[in-house]
Amino acid sequence: MGVVSPPQPVLLLLAAFSRHREALEWAKAKASGAWGQLALESPLFEFRETDYYEPTMGPGLLKKFFAFGELVDPGRLADLKIQTNGWEREYAELGLHPEVRPLNLDPGYIALGKLVLASTKDFSHRIYLGRGIYAEVTLCYRKGNWEALPWTFADYRRADYQEFFSQCREYLHRQLREAGRL
Repeated sequence: MGVVSPPQPVLLLLAAFSRHREALEWAKAKASGAWGQLALESPLFEFRETDYYEPTMGPGLLKKFFAFGELVDPGRLADLKIQTNGWEREYAELGLHPEVRPLNLDPGYIALGKLVLASTKDFSHRIYLGRGIYAEVTLCYRKGNWEALPWTFADYRRADYQEFFSQCREYLHRQLREAGRL
């Protein structure tokens, strides 16, 4: 019989995208206020892989990732997704932009072997966490590289995204080593 033990803490990651730079800054401030100091912030990426979001978010979307300094229990992911959904509604209700959904927030985490994202949508490869939230392993880390899976979103296959995720993984590795968790 296996021994039940607590999970290793993970690096909390937030993907924020919008066509409005001020919406991304609002998301950064909101998340930092709730989740603590940023450890890493990605460059601003053009979101060009699909036009799926254009009807509700408009054209010319930009994406940014934020990683937070305090490592977290991966079991918090469903609560974090519910929280970010509330933030999306809050920002939309400010009425600053004409789009129905001016800001999209996707929390997830980086563990040493994977990048996991939360979703409100079920699919064959997603695991139900509770409270209407699912989790998806979006990328695996093997032999020093990120590997896409058949369902990995096109933008998460990009080398520039994965370069940032590797920086996040290195940060996580240092934090775990310093805490004696490796």
